[in-house]
Amino acid sequence: MVWFTIPFALATALGLAGNALNVNLTSGDAGSGLVPPASAIALLGKGGGILVMIQLTMAILSTGSAECIAVSSLMAYDVYRGYINPNATGKQILFFSRIFVCVWAICMAIFSIILNEIGLGLGWVYNFMAIALGSAVVPIACSIYTDKLDGMFAILSAVIGMISAIIVWLVVASTYAEDGEAKLSIATTGQLYAQLGGGLTALGMSFIVCCIGCIVKPRNFDWLFMYDGIKLVPGVGGENSKVLGDDDPDATPEALIKAKAWIFNYGWGYTVFLCVAWPLMCVPMGAFGKSTFQIWAAVALMWGWVAALVIVFLPLYESSAGLMAVMNCKKSGDSSVRAKDAVVESTTTAA
Repeated sequence: MVWFTIPFALATALGLAGNALNVNLTSGDAGSGLVPPASAIALLGKGGGILVMIQLTMAILSTGSAECIAVSSLMAYDVYRGYINPNATGKQILFFSRIFVCVWAICMAIFSIILNEIGLGLGWVYNFMAIALGSAVVPIACSIYTDKLDGMFAILSAVIGMISAIIVWLVVASTYAEDGEAKLSIATTGQLYAQLGGGLTALGMSFIVCCIGCIVKPRNFDWLFMYDGIKLVPGVGGENSKVLGDDDPDATPEALIKAKAWIFNYGWGYTVFLCVAWPLMCVPMGAFGKSTFQIWAAVALMWGWVAALVIVFLPLYESSAGLMAVMNCKKSGDSSVRAKDAVVESTTTAA
């Protein structure tokens, strides 16, 4: 819900501000993601541009770090340990993880340079993600929520879904070509409806293949394998530990099943609200009048402020014990800190 602030409050405000203030940008500039900084500069001067740059730097560093860690973990555990050295120690896996972090960082830099030289803007690439990656959504969801999907059909659904999405995307894009122009170009393939058709095809085709797989070749996966069939990494002191942890009450199978139900219910609930109920409620309004738009702007403003307060102060509240321990030069596990936490908890309960 906090993330939704980005496309709703932030993008809507800066996008409309760019139009309202007549910011001089070409379609190429807009596709390169320059609308937010240009609007911020028009509103706040150079300081607005600096603020947007700081925001983008933090977001890019966070996302890039997560991508490097994710890719290095996949390569180190699923490839190196899975196929090359099944008995790899923790030290060896850490060594290869660091190598893959550097390799993937270089790959991302090279890919970004190539895309920029080709002339593909941020908007084009962002929408293309649905075509390239959308077919993996359904098999990943099925691997978590059902024991019927076979591994072969999971892979086939992703591959067939992506191929089908690319075909539909290119076919629809070719219909936008003007007389005498190339059927396929950056302009035609970047059309929203062409990319939308490809994204929906990726989801739909992979869903169909997964359903066929669950019916034709059900696997009946034994979930207990996730609990006692995974071999932990030797040499790091955790050889005799349980996969889900020994002392963490949130890591028990019962707690994970409860968390799964919570995520499933609220995930579907928010999805239906944001993607179905909310748009349908706005349909009868038609083109917004001034009063209706004022309500819309008020909701966006409120959503942005609430999200900002949550994302800034909630982590501070959750980490308050550790922060106080640092400020008092004590370890977070000290008895005095635990006693303070107990007092705070009892006071809160009484209040």
